[in-house]
Amino acid sequence: MEIDSSRISLRPFNLSDVDDFMLWAGDDQVTQFLRWNSFTSREEALTFIKDVSIPHPWHRSICIDDRSIGFIYIFPGSGDERCRAEIGYGLATKYWGQGITSRAVKMALSIVFKDFPDLVRLQAHALVENKASQRVLEKAGFQQEGLLRKYSFVKGKVRDLLIYSLLSTDSYQQTSTP
Repeated sequence: MEIDSSRISLRPFNLSDVDDFMLWAGDDQVTQFLRWNSFTSREEALTFIKDVSIPHPWHRSICIDDRSIGFIYIFPGSGDERCRAEIGYGLATKYWGQGITSRAVKMALSIVFKDFPDLVRLQAHALVENKASQRVLEKAGFQQEGLLRKYSFVKGKVRDLLIYSLLSTDSYQQTSTP
């Protein structure tokens, strides 16, 4: 069952999100495909929100009715790499399979190319085993470019990743932000 899309929003993180943050960032199922480990304490989560999420130029909370249920980030390049940015996301398991992450990515696309005027290429990496993330990217209009064999350590193992991209000139599935 899909959630009413008008209830989904993206916003900057607040320190008051810490308890909701712990529900998904402390869940090994959520972090299994991420490069970081599950958070184990409220203090650790508060430090992360304060020192990483809040000052980050584009790290947003995916919310339902303004409650944090996940994250989406855009990490822009700098200097000669300012034409490129990475996108990543994660969502509480309770909300998997309801179209929320796809909606959040589409919402981000409607903003990110305006927020970063030099941005031409948005790219994402997905573990070969992470079929759900691959579907999210494809639904948003990203194109799979190839397989990066033994590309990165994830959870202590060197893993194969797929690389996806979306160019500012591509036709893609935007969703306006409410």
